[in-house]
Amino acid sequence: MNHHKSFFSRARLSIAAVGLALLISQPGQADPARPGHYVIDAGHTSVHFSISHLGYSDLKGRFNKVEGEFDLNPQGKSKLEIRIPTASIDTNHEKRDHHLRSPDFFNARQFPRITFTSTDVNYNDQGEPISIKGTLKLHGKSRPLTLKVTAKRAAKDPWGNYRAGFAASATLKRSDFGMNYMPGGIGDEVKLDIDMEALRQ
Repeated sequence: MNHHKSFFSRARLSIAAVGLALLISQPGQADPARPGHYVIDAGHTSVHFSISHLGYSDLKGRFNKVEGEFDLNPQGKSKLEIRIPTASIDTNHEKRDHHLRSPDFFNARQFPRITFTSTDVNYNDQGEPISIKGTLKLHGKSRPLTLKVTAKRAAKDPWGNYRAGFAASATLKRSDFGMNYMPGGIGDEVKLDIDMEALRQ
């Protein structure tokens, strides 16, 4: 009997030790990202969108190219600029993507770039950005847009760079930007999601 008690005691201790080790090894963010100038790591940043297709499903797509930079400063001036080549749109359907680049939708030839430029950055008490107000320029129109932001990990990466991660989301109406093709079939509301990694310079 004592042998069994000893065995179960050791087992419980082992499980507790493994659990503690797993918690310690999790790549959580203990501190907010350091203030400074950051450049977006395009290879680890994605811009996705979704829109209703005739009410049957939500069509999801992405832009394969993105660039930009931001200044992070909870105590001073902060700013963000994101630039997206319009022609990099990708919905995993070549014919549809060609149509989306046409004047019916994005008109990529006349409006080759989508930009978001911040006007105000709000931080929480921990110094993490939680919302970014700015101007979205799309299809030749400029409209206000607010990004909801979630700060992720900020730390040195395995290559010695100081890297910070963020997720951002927003909802916009394509009609606000003069994109009115097929209003009864394609939804007006567009959900935007950005997952971003950036390197401190």
